[in-house]
Amino acid sequence: MSETLEKPARVTAGVTFAARLAFDSISHRFAAGQTILDQVSLVAEPGEVLCLLGPSGSGKTTLLRIAAGIEAQTSGRILLNDREIAGPDLFLPPERRSIGLVFQDFALFPHLSILDNVRFGLTALSREEAKREAMIALARVGLEGYASAYPHLLSGGEQQRVALARALAPRPTVLLMDEPFSGLDSRLKDTVRAETLSILRQSRATAIVVTHDAEEAMRMGDRIALLKGGRLIQVGTAEELYLRPVDLFAAGFFSELNLFDCRVQNGRADTPVGQFAAPGRKDGEAVTVAIRLSGFDVAEKGGGVEARVISRRFLGVVELLELAVPGAEEHVRARVRAGQLSPGIRDIWMNVRPSDVLVFETRRKSA
Repeated sequence: MSETLEKPARVTAGVTFAARLAFDSISHRFAAGQTILDQVSLVAEPGEVLCLLGPSGSGKTTLLRIAAGIEAQTSGRILLNDREIAGPDLFLPPERRSIGLVFQDFALFPHLSILDNVRFGLTALSREEAKREAMIALARVGLEGYASAYPHLLSGGEQQRVALARALAPRPTVLLMDEPFSGLDSRLKDTVRAETLSILRQSRATAIVVTHDAEEAMRMGDRIALLKGGRLIQVGTAEELYLRPVDLFAAGFFSELNLFDCRVQNGRADTPVGQFAAPGRKDGEAVTVAIRLSGFDVAEKGGGVEARVISRRFLGVVELLELAVPGAEEHVRARVRAGQLSPGIRDIWMNVRPSDVLVFETRRKSA
């Protein structure tokens, strides 16, 4: 059915006013004492798309559920336009927060039509008013012609847009999205992400999107908040987090890395693949030099560091090389443009671009 219906032009009606949502020292613990969130302070500015990024168990979804009012934090406050909506002495229920939520599995009712799914939460309006608002929301996501269809007749991408329409129908000031693209075919993700971002821009709601995919966060977010183990590690634009990560964890979340442990001598770190500046580090200090896989230039002739090709994998535009380098305890990995090296070549030369080198203090591993 979804293939035969003609898609109408989308409308650009916006929500009311975008709000500023602030997390003020949010902590959350289970009864057994396990800490899920630890003193997280973060602000989503009006009209901003803020991505919460981190591995599984970092507290992203819990923070979203606390903002929505599905869970109550152990301590700290939630403020909407500087007005407290959850704190030590106040807890507004979800329906009084003007905050919309798109679940990871879309949570559509299979027995209801698309129109009835979208107007399900518009209980404060009359039947006709709810229908009108639901149709506006469906038109906004390009699915007005699907109003009488049922969820099972729609593709995954279309179901995601229905879930988005349902969240936008009450015209929330803040929209929360919990890994909204994780269930989609990889071929659809780019298209649906772009459509969703366009809809968010048109609706002008403040949006917080949870993801564990760094590239997705970079594609969607005006800013990214990186979490680990319930703590906020770094907040900034995609460019700031990629180029100036605060630690090795942050660097590794945005790039595959080769790691070399060494000590600073005369302001430089000496590794098997070259010497690199170590600004701000004292002589004798133990450091970890991290080099992005994309930071290598390779050639069959010339100068630099000698390397032997152990394996190479063709990945389309690029090739992934595994290289043996004198003095390196482990093989060095490099991602280079496909076709740059002749088939069957074994011995090559390599150089490292300084812009792809990061130097961090070496920290002892902790439990």
